Amino acid sequence: MTNDPVERARLLAKVRDAVLSGDEAPAEPRPIVSASWRRSLAARVDPELDGPPLVYRQRELGEMRSRHPLAAVLPVLRDTLLGIADDAMHMMIVTDVHGHILWREGHRDVLQRAERVGLVEGTRWSEDCIGTNAMGTALAADSAVQIHSAEHLVRAYHRWTCAAAPIHHPESGELIGAVDVTGPLQTFHPTTFALVIAAARLAENHLAAQLSVRDEQLRQRNMSHLIALRGEPGALLNPQGRVLAAQPAGWLPDRIALPQGGERVRLAEGGEGVLEPLAEGWLLRLPRPGTRDRPVLTLPFLGAVRPAARLDGRRVPLTQRHAELLTVLALHPRGRTADELAADLYGDAGKAVTVRAEMHRLRVALVASVIHTQPYRLHARVDADFVRVRSALTEGALREAAELYRGPLLPSSEAPAVREEREQLAAAIRNAVLHQGDVSDMWALARTADGAGDMELAEQLLHVLPASDPRRAVLAARTTTSLP
Repeated sequence: MTNDPVERARLLAKVRDAVLSGDEAPAEPRPIVSASWRRSLAARVDPELDGPPLVYRQRELGEMRSRHPLAAVLPVLRDTLLGIADDAMHMMIVTDVHGHILWREGHRDVLQRAERVGLVEGTRWSEDCIGTNAMGTALAADSAVQIHSAEHLVRAYHRWTCAAAPIHHPESGELIGAVDVTGPLQTFHPTTFALVIAAARLAENHLAAQLSVRDEQLRQRNMSHLIALRGEPGALLNPQGRVLAAQPAGWLPDRIALPQGGERVRLAEGGEGVLEPLAEGWLLRLPRPGTRDRPVLTLPFLGAVRPAARLDGRRVPLTQRHAELLTVLALHPRGRTADELAADLYGDAGKAVTVRAEMHRLRVALVASVIHTQPYRLHARVDADFVRVRSALTEGALREAAELYRGPLLPSSEAPAVREEREQLAAAIRNAVLHQGDVSDMWALARTADGAGDMELAEQLLHVLPASDPRRAVLAARTTTSLP
C-alpha cells in the first residue's frame, strides 16, 4: 500500500466502499480495522451518519474531570504530546473508558474544524456510537491503533487520521481511558503513533508512582496496628488486598484475595486469617484460639449526615446522639463520667440520668463489652477519621490531613463538645492548607463541604493553577455564583 497519505486515502475509500457493498475489494483492510467494522455494523452504526451523540454538557464535565483518575496525569500527557500536536496542526484528546471525550487541546484551527464534525468534549466515541475510530477501537480492542482516513467507518471522518492508545489502572489493570492525537490526514506524521503509545505508558507509570506514594502513606498511618500484634504474624493490606507490610517478612504472597463478605480469608496450605477493617485498607492477622481480641470500631464521622459506625466490619447505624457520644469517647480515651458527658452533649442543662439511658441504648446497638463503665470508655481499637486528621496536623503531615478531611465533623450536631471540636478542626485544617499547603492540598479541601463555599480558598487556587487546568472552570463558577 502506498505511503503517500492522499493516495492511500483514495485506496482505502475504494476498499471501504467495496466491503460495505459486498463487492471485491482492491485490497484487504487491516485485521484490526476489519474486526472493528464488523463490531460497528453489528451495533447498527450508520456509515453515513452525521456525528457522535453529545452525552455530557459543559457544566457536567467539570465534576467528571475532577473525579477521573486521568486528571492526575493530564500534565504528563500535555508535556509529551501537546507541543508536537500543536505544531503539526493536530489535537490531543483524552477519553474515559466509555469513549467520552473529557479533554481536547491543540492547534486552534484544528479545534475549530473538529467542532464541525462533533469532535468535542462530552461526546461519546465508542464503536457502538460512531463506528471505527482510533479512540473507540483502542478501547474496544484494548490495543493501540492508528485509523487513517477511510478506515473510519463513518464517511464524515475520512479527512482525518487519528492514533490512540489505551491507558490502564496500575492497581487493577482495568482500562480507564485512552489518549489520542487527531488531525488532518495530509499532515499526520509517521512517528505520531509511536509517540502516543509512549505517552500512554508514561501516564500509566505516573499513576503507578502515585499509587506507591499512597501505599506508603497508608503504611505509615497504620503501622501501629501491625506493631500492636507484638511480633505475631500479620500484615497491612491496601483496600484491594495488596500486602504493604508483613511480619515476618515474606510469609504472605504479594496479594491476598479478599472475600466478598465476612472477616475470614483463606491463606496458603489451608490456613485462615482474620481481616480487621481500617479506615483505609485492612489488618490481617492469624486467629488467636481461646482469646477474645478487642474489636475494631471505625468511626467515619467527617462529613457524615447519616452517621454509622463499623464494628469489626459490621455496619452499625447510629442516631445523632449516639454518634455524638462515640465522638466524645473517641476524643477522651481515658473515659468520661456521666456528668461530664451530660455537659459535653447538652451543656449546663444536661443531666446524668439522660446520659445513662442513652449509653444503655448505645451499648445494646453495639456490643455491651465495647463500652466500659465507671467511667464510660471505649474498649476497642478505635479508628476515627477526625482523630486521625488531628494527629496528622499535629505531626505536620499536611498532605495526609488534607486527604483524610472529607468535611465537617457531624455537621448537623449541636452538642457543645462536638461543635467545639468541629470548629477547631475545620479552622486548623483550613489555616494549615492556606498557609502551608500545595495545590493538591488546597484542591482536596476545596472539594469538601467546607471548602466548596470558601471564596478565599477558591481565589488562591485560581491564582496558582495554570490557565489550562480544567479545575479552574469549577472554581471560576464558584466565585461567579458568589457575587451579589
